[in-house]
Amino acid sequence: MHMSRALELARMQQGRTGKNPSVGCVILDRDARLLSEAATGDGGRPHAEQLALSRVPVGAAAGGTAYVTLEPCRERSTSEAACSQRLIEAGIAKVVIATPDPHPQGSGGIDRLKAAGIQVQIGLMQSDADTIYADFFASLASH
Repeated sequence: MHMSRALELARMQQGRTGKNPSVGCVILDRDARLLSEAATGDGGRPHAEQLALSRVPVGAAAGGTAYVTLEPCRERSTSEAACSQRLIEAGIAKVVIATPDPHPQGSGGIDRLKAAGIQVQIGLMQSDADTIYADFFASLASH
């Protein structure tokens, strides 16, 4: 249910995020209540996780779960904190990811989350996510 919503959010922003992929993010609190949801902003910024977390009171996401359509980034092309780091700092306990990110700056976010002790589940509704990201993945393969 929550990944379906994250995928719906991602689809709604498709074609509006520039070179960045359109990502959907749904954040639940420790009692599985919806805290926030977001998709990548117009032009590719802010990232979905950044936007969703910005709408959550400090500490409210601790122990919660994030559903994300694409692996949270390991680093940003800007000086901003990466989404994987933001999820760690928010105290998220579990991150459910539809599909890994092969982009050099995205890849490694899963490893960062796991190293921080966060439970990571990969592959929920992956075929749906891979359809959304087909053009993005193809653009990376051509470089």
